[in-house]
Amino acid sequence: MTQTNHADIAQMPFEKALAELEEIVRKLEQGAVALEDSIRIYERGEALKAHCAALLKSAEARIEKIEPGPGGEARGTSPLDVDS
Repeated sequence: MTQTNHADIAQMPFEKALAELEEIVRKLEQGAVALEDSIRIYERGEALKAHCAALLKSAEARIEKIEPGPGGEARGTSPLDVDS
C-alpha cells in the first residue's frame, strides 16, 4: 500500500467517515473508476474503516449497563459486555 496522507480522517466524526466510506464502496462496486483512482480510493476506504472501528471501540468502552438491585431498582452500573 502506498503512503497517502489521510490526516483529515483522524478529525472526522463517525457519521461523516461512514458516509464517505459508503460512497467509496458504491464507486468501487460500480466499477466505473479508473484503476489508479480505484487503488487510491480503496486505500482511503481502508483508513476510513480503521477510523470508524476505533471510534466504535471507544464508544463501546464508555457504555455502561444498569445493574438492578433485588427489588428491581437501579443499584449501580457496570461495563457493558459487548461479547455477550
